[in-house]
Amino acid sequence: MECTVQWNGPASGPNGPSGMSFLASTGSGHCVSMDGAPDGGGRNLAPRPMEMLLVGAGGCSAYDVVLILQRGRHKVLGCEVQIKAERAATDPKVFTQIHLHFVLRGRGLNADAVARAVALSHEKYCSATVMLGRTAEVTTSHEVLEAD
Repeated sequence: MECTVQWNGPASGPNGPSGMSFLASTGSGHCVSMDGAPDGGGRNLAPRPMEMLLVGAGGCSAYDVVLILQRGRHKVLGCEVQIKAERAATDPKVFTQIHLHFVLRGRGLNADAVARAVALSHEKYCSATVMLGRTAEVTTSHEVLEAD
């Protein structure tokens, strides 16, 4: 995998761009903007880089859970991951705790199958959460909702 992250401040001058806006271009041809908080020189125009780590972890794990359930021929109609995280108080402010709560919606969706899919993602398949688990305690929970 490859990507390029370019400082993309709103105004360029002799000293370069100002602000803390960045544009990431991925090897798969997509672009993502990132920005910082105003107290750190940003303008709050896009997600923070550390939020993007959580977004990636949630997306990676949700992908696994949906795929595992679909391969088991379960009727998954929706998957949402609510993520809450805490960071260290001092630099480097790594994540110390991350909790992923999965809300699965489907028709006759088996709660045991959902629990198994979440566990498999958490313990075996999700590269992002396994990697983040090197500094953070990563926990999961889930709920199953019957589709209307």
